[in-house]
Amino acid sequence: MRSSSLISSPLRVLFAGALIAGVTACGSGVGSDTAGESAAGGSQSAIPDNASLISAIEPDEALAARLPAPVAQAKTVNVGSNVQSAPNNFYAADGTTPIGYEVDLAKAIGRKLGVDMAYQDMAFGSLITSLQSGRIDMTIAGMNDTKERQQQIDFVDYFSSGITIMVQKGNPEGITGPDALCGKNVAVVQGTSHQTFAAAQSEKCVQAGQPAVTVTATDSDTQNQNQLRTGRVAAILNDLPSAAYISRTAGDGNTFEVVPGPPIEGGPYGIGFAKTNAGLRDAVNEALGELISDGTYLQILQSWGVEQGALKESAINGA
Repeated sequence: MRSSSLISSPLRVLFAGALIAGVTACGSGVGSDTAGESAAGGSQSAIPDNASLISAIEPDEALAARLPAPVAQAKTVNVGSNVQSAPNNFYAADGTTPIGYEVDLAKAIGRKLGVDMAYQDMAFGSLITSLQSGRIDMTIAGMNDTKERQQQIDFVDYFSSGITIMVQKGNPEGITGPDALCGKNVAVVQGTSHQTFAAAQSEKCVQAGQPAVTVTATDSDTQNQNQLRTGRVAAILNDLPSAAYISRTAGDGNTFEVVPGPPIEGGPYGIGFAKTNAGLRDAVNEALGELISDGTYLQILQSWGVEQGALKESAINGA
């Protein structure tokens, strides 16, 4: 959620650090695009190994028989992604192996369909055109399924993201949700929709006769973590996957925690397909549906600590 207009009203904004133009990424509508966002403070030591879980998946021969001929013959799906956004997709310590919950989901889908997933790392802005040109077969890259994008490509929705509240370990301020932010100092990245939400919440607090939210706006998630770590703010607003990953890995999981609850202003991430590739889209949708039904999907999300974004069923163009 990196795109928004700025606001004031009863919101008190503290600008911490030099403000950098262009702190936005590719967000559109609800939810967020994670391209270009790294979960600072993460640790490779907390990375789960789901190889055994994935290898135990039984291939569905009936689904595999419905794959488009080029994919079935090659037994490979060319996957485009922007491999730099933990815990969605990022490189292992070797600098060459893509890992993340999206990577594990793609592997699980591939196992169900009896195909390999071959990753291509590319700029986020190139993903849609690469689908349309046939350079890649699908993309799974923390991309929002939006009505605007549905005019260009199709989606199979696999995750619900949105704004999440992160607090110090033990939640010393007792923050239980958005309404508990009244009178609190909250850190956001300058120019994001997190800041827009904080403004709206502040207005809501004032209208209810409660103190306004004080917002500390910085130019990076890393600065926000420093603010929270030192107690200068009571909470950080961040996207669900990043917040969950940071809380699990920073200080070996002893520094931060995510306030339980569904994502705020949530929206779906979608696996993208060219409009001309409905056969692969439908096969992936059914494979994902089977993984949701048998519990494999949730196990993968739980292993990465992002189960708050789990969907109950897959959907095509569900935004």
